[in-house]
Amino acid sequence: MRMRMFSLAAALCCLASVSIAAPTPPPDGVWTGKGQAGLVSTQGNSSAKTANVALDLSLVHGAWKHSAHLGGLYAQSAGITSADRWDALWQSNYLITTRVLAFGTLRYSRDMFSGFQYQASAAAGIGYKLFDGKTIHLTVQGGAGYRRTQPENILRNSAGLVSSRTLLAATGNAILTAGVDYSQDLTGTTTLSDKLLIESGSSDTLVNDALALTVKISTKLALSVGYRLQNNSKPPAGLKKLDTMETIDLVYAF
Repeated sequence: MRMRMFSLAAALCCLASVSIAAPTPPPDGVWTGKGQAGLVSTQGNSSAKTANVALDLSLVHGAWKHSAHLGGLYAQSAGITSADRWDALWQSNYLITTRVLAFGTLRYSRDMFSGFQYQASAAAGIGYKLFDGKTIHLTVQGGAGYRRTQPENILRNSAGLVSSRTLLAATGNAILTAGVDYSQDLTGTTTLSDKLLIESGSSDTLVNDALALTVKISTKLALSVGYRLQNNSKPPAGLKKLDTMETIDLVYAF
């Protein structure tokens, strides 16, 4: 959390020193995006494997912008699986003015070790582009919606393997949502980005944050170093609220 706060503070400092030029409009009616993947495998006195993948797509058509995200994470250490997560997000924006937009979003997450077998939500609201220049983009949004979750109790044996899963009563409740989407070109080849999503309901408050520093290797390839966190305010008994992950990924843009 302190790292995210530092990144946002640094970003605000940069805003004061960088001139804002007119943005380059994205191609109309053409899907663009990026795919990224990271893999770490160690052998010897200890063995571990970690893999994460992500695909991001976007389409601009007139006043509409559609964005899709699909990501996955798998981790294993000494033969014991410690992470198995998939998440998907769809968001459609409609520009009301050059800065004000209306949005609708669908989100689904399946995580076998968070204490929530799945979390699904739908929300709608209003966003505002605080900065939309050639080098700096900063959009904030807020809205309301509905979330459905399936919590479960997870028990592990002495070896650390999951010995049983007990599904608890699924819950559904109204939520308030808030989000921040920030990116800044620090140099011609280096970009800092941060995406924050908050969903708050009567049963739980979920915070997702993804910070990344991306350096271009060529026009299509880049190397990305990232820090991600997920915090559930009320996980099932025995499970931690906070999950964090550091990543190093190869990124391909298209």
